[in-house]
Parts: sequence; C-alpha cells; structure tokens
Amino acid sequence: MNPFATLSRFVTDVRAEAGRVTWPSGAETRKLTVMVFILATLVALFLVAVDMLIGVGLSALFGLKF
Repeated sequence: MNPFATLSRFVTDVRAEAGRVTWPSGAETRKLTVMVFILATLVALFLVAVDMLIGVGLSALFGLKF
C-alpha cells in the first residue's frame, strides 16, 4: 500500500468533511462566547465560596488560620 496515496486520500476525505460542517453565524458565536464567560464566572464564584467554606470549617475544627 502506497503511504502517499493513503495520505492523499485522507486529506481529500478531511476536506470533504470540512465542507459539510455548518458553521455558526457571527451573532451566534458572540452569544455563545458571552454565555461561556458568564458560566465560567459563575463556576469560579462557586469554587471560591466552597474554598472559603472549607477554610472556615477547617479553622473551626482545628483552630488553625489558613
């Protein structure tokens, strides 16, 4: 089997598949980007709250300051 023929076929198949992709519009991309930033911020705030809660719990349990 010729490796160059296999590579050529692979590249052809990839280009054909990429041509079938439905790309989002600019407005849709902006909306989804904003949603990702909002979700990332909410997750970060939740993790900060959990971290602080664990710190307070450990301080109360062991009498240590973190």
